[in-house]
Amino acid sequence: MAALLALNILRGFDLRRQAPLSAERLHLEIEAMRLAFADTGWYVADPGTNPAPLEELLSEEYAASRRALIDARRATLNQHHGVPVSASDTVYLSAVDGAGNACSFINSNYMGFGTGIVPSGWGFSLQNRGHNFNLDHAHPNALAPGKRPYHTIIPALATSLDGELFASFGVMGVFMQPQGHMQVVLALADDGLDPQAALDRPRFCIESGKAGGRVALEEGIPVNVMAALAQMGHPVAPISGQARAVFGRGQIIVRDPQSGVLWGGSDPRADGCAMSL
Repeated sequence: MAALLALNILRGFDLRRQAPLSAERLHLEIEAMRLAFADTGWYVADPGTNPAPLEELLSEEYAASRRALIDARRATLNQHHGVPVSASDTVYLSAVDGAGNACSFINSNYMGFGTGIVPSGWGFSLQNRGHNFNLDHAHPNALAPGKRPYHTIIPALATSLDGELFASFGVMGVFMQPQGHMQVVLALADDGLDPQAALDRPRFCIESGKAGGRVALEEGIPVNVMAALAQMGHPVAPISGQARAVFGRGQIIVRDPQSGVLWGGSDPRADGCAMSL
């Protein structure tokens, strides 16, 4: 949901006219992600008890109203959720066959070894994603029996306009997931990068998935761009070395619609690989 909201907001900007790692473009991407987190932090809860108004949230009208809140020159750190209706430890796997059938699969215990509870005889521990419930009883994502919490597991498939497979992909990393999805989709669809180049590109990460969170900026983003983002009001933190794990780990397989040729890429921030059988 967060990735879709951010991409819908960004549809209103001509990003191709801006350099991919320019301060102007990264500012727009970060601000779109802040608005998306403001919305998902309120609306994403167990659909069985608190279904989100999906059609309204993903409408072009709502995206336009949220887009209008972005100041092209200044960061806004106190974004709130809109009103569309009146009133870490994760493994990702992508596989595609010659016919274009794809599987985008993700599995996660979440934090450490999850709950640390192992079902007798099964050999795996149960996850602890209940961590993301809200303890405010008035919140849609409030902790309650039988509910599912707001979570970050989003294996993805992208299709072309004719419904054929365009890409099977995923980016792991807690609340980096929707941010990584947004950034690799833009790299593939708007900038025409191949899967490996899309994964190699330096990323930003709004920490903790909070609309007003600090923005981690990966080494490779020019220092003058980081400085420009800071001048716009973004609280930024340059990140290098092993700390780059905050930017997630992704895998992508793109399928050429004419030839059916598969093109894979694997994130350099982790130990995955792209391979054919």
